Amino acid sequence: MITQKASAILERIREENPLIHCITNYITVNDCANILLSAGASPAMCDALDEAYDFARISAALYINFGTYIKEQEAAAAAAALGAKSAGRPIVVDPVGCAAIPRRTGILDRLHELAGVSLVKGNMGEIMALAGKKAGVKGVDSDGAIPGIEEAVLETARKYGCVVAATGKIDIISDGNRMARISNGVPMLTKITGAGCMTGALCAAAAAVARDRDEMFAAAVAAVSVMGIAGEMAGEKADLPGSFRTALIDAVYGITGKTLLERGKIECEKI
Repeated sequence: MITQKASAILERIREENPLIHCITNYITVNDCANILLSAGASPAMCDALDEAYDFARISAALYINFGTYIKEQEAAAAAAALGAKSAGRPIVVDPVGCAAIPRRTGILDRLHELAGVSLVKGNMGEIMALAGKKAGVKGVDSDGAIPGIEEAVLETARKYGCVVAATGKIDIISDGNRMARISNGVPMLTKITGAGCMTGALCAAAAAVARDRDEMFAAAVAAVSVMGIAGEMAGEKADLPGSFRTALIDAVYGITGKTLLERGKIECEKI
């Protein structure tokens, strides 16, 4: 059952303490580092072009986030992707803003052609854009639940041959053969900067300990569930954005595989 597999993935992160190579945006770099530490992983925010290839080779997974994707980061990401490919490491991409900036879809396509992408995590508007569909977006935000999102997730998963996660009121995840729906979360997650980026970083941590393609699907379910559950737990202690953000990081620190089994609201079906 997918919940048990996701639970095991969470436990494995803390046991293995995987090194996660992050090339992410400067707005949320600190958030991503802290959420990885709280989850039991070891973050490295390395986006220097002359170091990216070698560092990706010694890392357990590579996380690439398009949030503030300047040319220097684009070059470093390509080098890191080649390094990750040569070492057989999973590559997780968060195509931030691709629904508002079409050029970023092309960047994802080139990364995939260059090295292959293991997992794509985006909000619903971004995944709709990757599937060639229209959705209302404001910058990097999307409009909550979007009609046609399940079809878009499925199409994108098959297009790239990888696991795809679309976050929203109900998170949708597919590997092209299965689809999971996750109902954890609270509205306050949309009131802080970085919730999506942190989710992407958690996806990389989970991907780092996945043993095969089947477990990559469970890894995405685990990571997305952790953020939703942590949001619920943080909301029980804080009702303002600043204190909620702190409580969110604290909550991730305390979440175990058992927590996911008890609180995860996960449905899964074969397609």
